Amino acid sequence: MLTEDIPDLDHSTIGRVLKKTELRPHLKKCWTIPPKANAAFAAAMENVLAVYARPYDPARPVVCMDEKPYQLLGQVRDPIPAEPGHDHKEDNEYVRCGTCSIFVWVEPLRGWRRVHALSQRTKIDWAGQVKHLLTVDYPDAKTMVLVMDNLNTHSIGSLYEAFEPDEAFALAQRLEIHHTPKHRSWLNIAEIELSAQARQCLDRRINDLDTLNTELTAWQTATNTDQRQVHWQFTTTDARIKHRHLYPKT
Repeated sequence: MLTEDIPDLDHSTIGRVLKKTELRPHLKKCWTIPPKANAAFAAAMENVLAVYARPYDPARPVVCMDEKPYQLLGQVRDPIPAEPGHDHKEDNEYVRCGTCSIFVWVEPLRGWRRVHALSQRTKIDWAGQVKHLLTVDYPDAKTMVLVMDNLNTHSIGSLYEAFEPDEAFALAQRLEIHHTPKHRSWLNIAEIELSAQARQCLDRRINDLDTLNTELTAWQTATNTDQRQVHWQFTTTDARIKHRHLYPKT
């Protein structure tokens, strides 16, 4: 067909066609689409699920960690506080005050969390957080069972970037690391905590790192006082049924 044979369509006609067919070409959603029939994926998933099924052991606590970027925002104009009959008002214009990274560590069966924001998320930063976990949070634990994603900074090598070999080796010997599979971040309990934290603590503009850490500490204290535990219910048996398309056919 020649292009001359294609009729001109006005915007209203195109709109009616798109509405009738329920097509929305101007919109898109970004998803982490998991692979199909991937043995490595299934193995990593079952490995993490087996860790979550372990009974509580204070000598070998299971701790999940995750991190997320956070945008520091300031007000252009002072908000108008709420009063009877009138909601809190905040101008939709804001000032960008930089970015940072929020680290969260959670022991699900104990109901313990630690959160802290740093100006960046380098290998050195991650290694410092791990050292704090081993020497301050859990100095008496024989082994830390650590569940986290495959981010390039989340490796034993980062300890050697940050510390002398003797110290890095000593810290590494106390770690048992389990990585979640790619495209399955919901398997990391720490990510669930980050989502809850965003709703409960970060639903407003915060313009500097010190204020952010003050708010995060308050959330951490309140949550740890409540000792809200996480009892993981999704099992390997469930995975083999619900996600059977992820397993290679044999």
